[in-house]
Amino acid sequence: MGRIAVSRTSSPRARSVARPLGGAPTLLVTLIVALAAEAGPGRGDLAAQAPDAPPATDANLRVFLDCQRCDFDHFRREVTFVDYVRDRADADLHVLVTSENTGGGGESYSLFFIGLGDLAGTQDTLSFVSRQSDTEDEIRTGLVETFKMGLMRHVAGTPAARLIDIRYEAPAATGQQRMPTDDPWNLWVFEMRVGGEIEGESRQRSASLDGSLSASRTTEDLKIDISSFGRFESDRFELTDDTIVSTARDLNQEALVVWSVGPHWSAGVRASAITSTEVNQDLTIRAAPAIEYSVYPYAESTRRQISVLYSVGVAAFDYEEITLFDQMAETLAEQRLELSAQIRQPWGDVRASLEGSSFLHDLSVHRIDLFANIEYRIFRGLAVDVRGNVARVKDQIYVRRAEVSNEEIFLERTRLGTDFEYGLELGLSFTFGSVFNTVVNPRFGSNRDRRFFN
Repeated sequence: MGRIAVSRTSSPRARSVARPLGGAPTLLVTLIVALAAEAGPGRGDLAAQAPDAPPATDANLRVFLDCQRCDFDHFRREVTFVDYVRDRADADLHVLVTSENTGGGGESYSLFFIGLGDLAGTQDTLSFVSRQSDTEDEIRTGLVETFKMGLMRHVAGTPAARLIDIRYEAPAATGQQRMPTDDPWNLWVFEMRVGGEIEGESRQRSASLDGSLSASRTTEDLKIDISSFGRFESDRFELTDDTIVSTARDLNQEALVVWSVGPHWSAGVRASAITSTEVNQDLTIRAAPAIEYSVYPYAESTRRQISVLYSVGVAAFDYEEITLFDQMAETLAEQRLELSAQIRQPWGDVRASLEGSSFLHDLSVHRIDLFANIEYRIFRGLAVDVRGNVARVKDQIYVRRAEVSNEEIFLERTRLGTDFEYGLELGLSFTFGSVFNTVVNPRFGSNRDRRFFN
């Protein structure tokens, strides 16, 4: 199903263990819920036997599970020997879960166990890697088992410790089939998708068809990513005195090759070919080498990353209709500079990017984009979410000379000329009441799952 890696950072001498699941001896943490009187002698002495364990208490461990993509109800059903709280201010342990895509099409999850209060200063890091072929159930099962493993030393000093039995199940000594070491695909991963949609009523109908194909190969030294996407859409509207028929098509092929140049540097080449009715491009081909510097090592990308990327290349345009600049085709040199930052900490998340691009023959033909997203926990129960973007647009050389019809504007079939773009979202949430969040009751669903008014 995947693999679990463990590292502990609470002591000067850090330890790390990595063991694959399924092909090697597996450490299974089996939770046996029994009556206190039935617990064997010595079960309650786990805290004394473990030098890093917290002192024994009369209360269960309070855990704040901070995972945006986890099945929280499943975690609460499967791991019942801790108390879940809604806010990290009430927790003894903050479990922060992050993820990023792997070269094989799966995901690498990092679970950070951050001690709070009496456990402050302790931190363990465990990881679980899923495969592309894993189902959602297999992924959440792997995450739950990793979650259990990380809780063990923290629950050692709680009443739940004497009800937990840790077992080791070794594989059979003989007859075990060895997993093949040769990969016939040589780390290449392919994915294909095709889909369509039809909807309508008496006076209008629409149909769309889209598909994608991707191929990727990722190693520590080289990453190759090739993708192709296509979409065709048709809409028909019967008005009082007229009938409108509108079509749109988009085809996009991209290729990326990146070489690792140390823990902070990388170099690569990006190429693309697109055709799109929305931006008046019959065929546009781009190719540009690039170099990137990461302030923090790439190994820390799941928690924090600040990087600078610069590329310079060539773009060849073949337009569907003549542009405002009297061009049907042209080839131009262009450059791009990107500064991006992403930080995920116990207090919240920050993502921001500043991108600038221009054509080298005329720097006044340029575009500057600024994007930021901040999710911040101000104090107990109060959180703010701000998301915004603003762009200075001076590079629309593709805008066609012909007048845009009202139908094209309403259906957003053609990109209109503009000097700027912007957007802003602001959210504020406040939660109060019981600090515990342990019980699961799915009966009749939830008010948040249904809409009472249309």
